[in-house]
Amino acid sequence: MTEGRIFGTDGIRGRAGEGWLTPEKVARLGRAIGRVMGSGEECAALLGHDGRHSGPELESAMGAGLQAAGLLPKSAGLMTTPGLAWLALAQDFRLGVMISASHNPAEDNGIKVLSSEGEKLSDAVEDEIERVLRADDEEPPKSIGRLPMDPELELAYLGHLLSTAGEGLMLGGMVLALDCANGGGSRVAPRVFGRLGAQVHAIGVEPDGDNINRDCGSTQPQALQREVRSRGAEIGIALDGDGDRCVLVDERGELVHGDGIMTVLALHAMARGELRDPRIVATVMSNRGLHRALRAAGIEVVEVGVGDRQVVECLRRENLSLGGEQSGHIVLGSDNDHIGDGIFTALRVLRVMRDTGQTLSQLAAPYQPMPQVLLNVRVERKPSLSQLPRTAEVVKRIEADLGSDGRVLLRYSGTEPLARVMVEGLDLAHIQAQAEELANCIAEEIG
Repeated sequence: MTEGRIFGTDGIRGRAGEGWLTPEKVARLGRAIGRVMGSGEECAALLGHDGRHSGPELESAMGAGLQAAGLLPKSAGLMTTPGLAWLALAQDFRLGVMISASHNPAEDNGIKVLSSEGEKLSDAVEDEIERVLRADDEEPPKSIGRLPMDPELELAYLGHLLSTAGEGLMLGGMVLALDCANGGGSRVAPRVFGRLGAQVHAIGVEPDGDNINRDCGSTQPQALQREVRSRGAEIGIALDGDGDRCVLVDERGELVHGDGIMTVLALHAMARGELRDPRIVATVMSNRGLHRALRAAGIEVVEVGVGDRQVVECLRRENLSLGGEQSGHIVLGSDNDHIGDGIFTALRVLRVMRDTGQTLSQLAAPYQPMPQVLLNVRVERKPSLSQLPRTAEVVKRIEADLGSDGRVLLRYSGTEPLARVMVEGLDLAHIQAQAEELANCIAEEIG
């Protein structure tokens, strides 16, 4: 079998039908997952998929492997990742497996394994699954055919959204535009907002296997912006392919991404005395405009590395209630069992709009992103960037010049021979020159 670690930073992802994403290898993987995470007694495992052609086939293969390990596989069918995570937790499944490549194109797919608590697995558990998988020299589990979808699971998730984030929320008279990226939220999301009384104009809700994330969704919200303007909508909501991300469009057709959403939610909670600890969690990719907007209200931003897992770990460790990423992956702490859910997030913002009577543009106005310059430098090797003498000296000088209203971020691409340079500050021309100086230093030292 292929060498190298199988699990990446967000499960297994790649081109469907290749590598570890062939039906045979997925069935073997399912058997290994079942042997590690099963208890030796019959228990249920929950499966779901987004809107890709390859989803049902890979789900069936995973089900065959889990069944071979003694588990009972059940399918939620077309589902969001947060919906599957909540169902795994709420209905006492031993584990959940989501077949999805999130915001990637239709040709890709992926496997996200979740614990009975609806959480991503630790590195240690993933390593044990890989060890069992590599030691498995048995024949691949036999096909069990397509798993029947249990419609009660989708209804349970719908009820959860309405009874928690949607409780008491009246959207009668609101014109709302919605883009589900032709993904996992295509069935459930329009029903949620419609049940609360909104007049929903939905696009990206007809998955055909090939159109997931194509010119739609949170990574390509231009169609939603046009829909908001043409319909005179008060808000636009864009999910990604598996529904854990959400970006918004205000009534003017302007984009409000994760930093703006966190600003809206944090300032509202602070004003109502609901932010028991005046701190939120954001990754290093968030714009310093978020820090400035919240600092003015006495709210501190705790910064962590890239990835929702790091956000969740910090929320739990510090007992905080709000965190997220600029991409729109927002986590509302224990209010939603530390599950980042795009629909849940949108409902929370709608509640703020209803509570205050303000438009989304008014609520998001305190967030003013600082200018950023991003440059890529091709490199021959990847030593620690902090150990490059000349580069480190220039970074120190630039950081001193920028002060608290700017920053420098240097990192390597995980997939290409590139170093990425980001400089953020108040004056675009100034930080452009600083970024170019840094890029030249890196090129001279390791380019």
